[in-house]
Amino acid sequence: MTYLRRLVPYLKRYKKTLILGLIVITLSAVFTNLIPFVISKAIDQIKNHTDGLALYKYALMTVGFAIMSGIFLYITRQTIIIVSREIENDLRNDFLEQVIVQDQQYFHFHPTGETMALATNDISAVRNFLGPGIMYTFETLINFTMAISLMLSFNVELTMIAIVPIPLISYVVYRIGKSINYKFEQVQDQFSQLTTKAQENLSGIKVVKAYVREDSETEGFKKMSLAYMDKNLELAKVQSFSYPIMFLLTGFSVIIVLYAGGNKIINNELTIGELTAFIIYLGLLTWPIISLGWIINLTQRAEASMKRLAEVFDSKPKIGDPKACRKDSDALSKEISIIKGDIEFRNINFRYHENFPYVLKNVNVKVKAGETVGILGHTGSGKTTFVNLISRLFDVEVGEILIDGRNIKEYKLNELRTSIGYVPQETFLFSESIENNIAYAENSFDKDKVIQAAKISQIYKDVDKFPKRFDTLLGERGINLSGGQKQRTSIARAILADPKIMILDDAFSAVDTYTEEEILNGLKEIMSGRTTILISHRVSTLKNSDRIIVLKGGSIAEEGTHESLVKQQGIYADIYLKQLLEEELKDL
Repeated sequence: MTYLRRLVPYLKRYKKTLILGLIVITLSAVFTNLIPFVISKAIDQIKNHTDGLALYKYALMTVGFAIMSGIFLYITRQTIIIVSREIENDLRNDFLEQVIVQDQQYFHFHPTGETMALATNDISAVRNFLGPGIMYTFETLINFTMAISLMLSFNVELTMIAIVPIPLISYVVYRIGKSINYKFEQVQDQFSQLTTKAQENLSGIKVVKAYVREDSETEGFKKMSLAYMDKNLELAKVQSFSYPIMFLLTGFSVIIVLYAGGNKIINNELTIGELTAFIIYLGLLTWPIISLGWIINLTQRAEASMKRLAEVFDSKPKIGDPKACRKDSDALSKEISIIKGDIEFRNINFRYHENFPYVLKNVNVKVKAGETVGILGHTGSGKTTFVNLISRLFDVEVGEILIDGRNIKEYKLNELRTSIGYVPQETFLFSESIENNIAYAENSFDKDKVIQAAKISQIYKDVDKFPKRFDTLLGERGINLSGGQKQRTSIARAILADPKIMILDDAFSAVDTYTEEEILNGLKEIMSGRTTILISHRVSTLKNSDRIIVLKGGSIAEEGTHESLVKQQGIYADIYLKQLLEEELKDL
């Protein structure tokens, strides 16, 4: 129960409703347990040849108690079950909030499918414990206590005989519960793997189809699905064993009571009505005893799920706001709002993991506010890593990065990132309208500004041809747009955000050189007065930059203007000449 204790703060939020629920459970149990008592009196009256009026009275009392018990049971479900749904909602929101604040490193080691399994299956398992689990636990305790108390009022000796199997039942429940906990953990782990497999196949459907791997992927999924089924069947075997054993043990109680109670009737120590009540009470106790195994099952499942969820809730992002931000966020916001855009890399050495090689080595760069800097280099030279460090998607180990002369670790994260417009190498669009995708960074926006941003990024003329224009809904990851259209939409998003620092990471790779030229011409006014970093493999994209940096193996190999780098006849000049030759060959 260690991990389930973490649910106490959630339960406290709905304390009044839960207390009401527990009160009505008690009232429902009271009326339920009075019914056998009334029946026992009626049977004894029949034996004594009483008149019909007295029997009508007992019949009406029985029906009345049953109705009252049903009403209170209905109210119970309207309180405790609803509270469980409310807590499920709170848990799911807190879970997403916790996941979404994690840094990039977290997602390298936690697949999307696994996270989705936690958000669905595991939270649902916890909800089942909070709703039916709590409700039936309390109902079982009240019914058991009242039934035993009323049985004791009839005959103490017979009651002691009836409860003999209970210690054995408790031991069986304990053993079964341990097995259920272990097997349910295995089921949830396998479900995470299955979800991850499905998510990867759907996200990478283009690759699957391109390499004609449908049959192979389907076969792989079948194997994982069979493994999941087998683990569920193993769990079901344990669960299916628990119910018959409970019925068997409670059946022994009935046999013992019939034998011992019959002898007491013969010896005039017990009436037929009282023995009948005993049998009915044993019947009422059968469900609490049976449900005890089910409750243990729910509890063990919830414990296993909460253990998995706790790993997420306990994960602290390594990249966060400094203490100063938490103490005086208002003062800090004022400082950040006047960012000019000076960027400085001082002796930067960076690697993604302590066992990995350095991606950037001894990098020293100064970018003046309003300057446009191009970054060129072969694949794997560290270009994307360079810009990721500016917005603190990763933190540097050695050295420091400054913006306007201040270490970026001293800035509040959301304020820092709000000042940076970033078009990533891998364009991501949401399953929303084109308008909402462009205006993603803005809580409220002017449609005219959306149109203006679309015109600058050269996506407007494409969108204008769509039947619903900017209200066109995109499929998953913008699947109904071409690669170039996705990139231009992403560029429009960065333009509308109006940042002090603009980063375009190979943002023109999927567009032709003519469209690229149009976009760059449109960006000239936008780039004026703001710091811009352009990453590209094309010299044509970078040649008009104020300065160009050439990376090789994570270090700065060359730096200068287009003209000066061509004269150096180094890496840049070599790439430039090759690209000129490619263009000439295309024109032939």
